[in-house]
Amino acid sequence: MASDRLAGRRAVVTGAASGIGAATAARLRADGAQVFTADVQGEVDFVADLTAPDANARLVDAAVNAMGGLDTLVPCAGISAFHPLEGHDDAYFLRVIEVNLVTVFRLIRDAVPHLKAAGNGRIVTIGSTTSSFGDEGLCAYSASKHAVLGLTKSVAAELGPFGVTVNCVQPGAIATPMTAPAFSDMPEFRTFWENKAALRRLGQPADIADVIAFLCSDDARFMSGHGVWVDGGAMVRH
Repeated sequence: MASDRLAGRRAVVTGAASGIGAATAARLRADGAQVFTADVQGEVDFVADLTAPDANARLVDAAVNAMGGLDTLVPCAGISAFHPLEGHDDAYFLRVIEVNLVTVFRLIRDAVPHLKAAGNGRIVTIGSTTSSFGDEGLCAYSASKHAVLGLTKSVAAELGPFGVTVNCVQPGAIATPMTAPAFSDMPEFRTFWENKAALRRLGQPADIADVIAFLCSDDARFMSGHGVWVDGGAMVRH
């Protein structure tokens, strides 16, 4: 349900052309925030490969110029695919780390002066159930998402004195364009996660976006440094 609880907030959302990023941008706008969107392609405000060394600095500058400031970051851009460990090449492993972790670090780093100046900054990173566990064929993805959770905790400790809260949403199995091939090519994989979730369904991007909006709001003003499971109860039993 839309509200005005984010009125006055100025947010950057990456990975905003589809999936969780698109749902998040829509939800933040519905709650009154200005939102500046970025992705490698699509109908967004800033089109760039954010793995380029200067891309996140340019994104921050463009967002500040467009909105008159910046106080909220939601880096949603990420990649994932199954790769068995045997024969796993270096290039793909490093690409996953670069997209899922390094770009998040750079965006936060380059936005720090604006977040500090705001006095009530919000950062919501996107982890995974694999931020806390592992899974076959996902060594690169799991390593990157473990690191995102660690980064979140460290940034929360460093920026807390400036009024900035930093939390990590840990989605379970979510039906997005990125996960669609796995769920369609391996129906047993979809069935496994539907049955594993206590709510007996896959998550939808809006399920994650709604929690992100809460964490960006003043309702979450005393919550920082945490991983927040949004998985339909999938991990209540492992």
